Amino acid sequence: MDYQPRVVDALLDRLCDDLPAIAIEGARGVGKTATATRRAKTVIALDDAGEFALTRANPRRILEVPRPLLLDEWQLLPGVWDGVRRAVDAGAGPGDFLLTGSATPTKAPRHTGAGRIVRVRMRPMALAERGVSVPTVSLADLLTGSRARVGGESQLELADYAEEITGSGFPALRAVPVRSRREAIAGYLSECLDRDLPNIDAAVRRPGILRNWLRAYAAASSTVSAYAKILDAATPAEGDKPAKATATGYREALERIWLLDPLPAWLWGRGTLRDLAVAPKHHLADPALAARLLGVSAKAMLEQPNPDRPAVPRKGTLAGALFESLTTLCVRVYAQASGAEVSHLRTHRGDHEVDLIVERDDGRVVALEVKLAPDVDDHDVTHLHWLKSQLGDDLLDAVVVNTGRGAYRRDDGIAVVPLALLGP
Repeated sequence: MDYQPRVVDALLDRLCDDLPAIAIEGARGVGKTATATRRAKTVIALDDAGEFALTRANPRRILEVPRPLLLDEWQLLPGVWDGVRRAVDAGAGPGDFLLTGSATPTKAPRHTGAGRIVRVRMRPMALAERGVSVPTVSLADLLTGSRARVGGESQLELADYAEEITGSGFPALRAVPVRSRREAIAGYLSECLDRDLPNIDAAVRRPGILRNWLRAYAAASSTVSAYAKILDAATPAEGDKPAKATATGYREALERIWLLDPLPAWLWGRGTLRDLAVAPKHHLADPALAARLLGVSAKAMLEQPNPDRPAVPRKGTLAGALFESLTTLCVRVYAQASGAEVSHLRTHRGDHEVDLIVERDDGRVVALEVKLAPDVDDHDVTHLHWLKSQLGDDLLDAVVVNTGRGAYRRDDGIAVVPLALLGP
């Protein structure tokens, strides 16, 4: 399969020019190995039994092979992390070491790698990477605060977005014919739960309930539902519910294999907003995983506003929630290219919410609301106007991301941008 260029490539190229060791982290199958291999002269794949045995028997091997060296699935032999750290201390050159991992090991390396090994998160493909459209509105431009004119026409309709939600941003899964993709995604989930969790020594008691918990988490996509409510939804008929600590263990284990990708709450550092909630918003690594866990096809998602799923409180439809998850994935990929952080805003009482806050390193932000509809009215921008009243010039721009055809600015200056037209 030909390599599909990724937004993160430019960041990795810069880091490899400047820094000796980069760790690329993310879920299984996200494309880490393909991306890193293009930058490596030697690849040691530690998920290969022979390579693993050779490297464990001779830890100095990583210092003897030609560089740049890629240590693929390094977490299977955590000692190599410390070996790379020592090599950096000894004067390794720019781009000498790349490490890729699909999990965080239970037994952490002796040294965190802070100051020596830079971590880069890689996520599933955003729409701009999938080749389904040509972006005309750049998030980097929005972050300048110039409020330039936006424009462009998209050919994607609501049904196309539903297909992208269920079609996945994992390169190998997208390569599977559509007629077999649901089964391929189910197989991916089984591999993660049945193979990856044991590989990191994650002790999972009652694996059936873990799967139910993950399904309930999928039903809670794009909400801030309490974890206790997710557990209740996962075990509605259980007289002997697992302890809170057990459910916490489920969440931590799934985060360690990067299946969960919660969006943190925004806490503005300048002090004028004091009533902000701190709960993260729930998202899986890819909304296609959530759709598959809930047994929802693209067609059913649009025909059944609330298909059968665990009873987790939410506003709106499941389709709207998963479109927000897809938008969140895309914005996180694009924001990383600009060195910006992404979060969500919600006041304690829930009277004000903004779906996505993209923050520059100086604290100034672009705010985005997400709407699963082609049209935008004054009601849809209420919270964006409120945020402008709170932040003033620190709000660089405000956007409603929707499923319409054209990008434009409203008379009040707020940009309306179809997701297919948004890019890095």
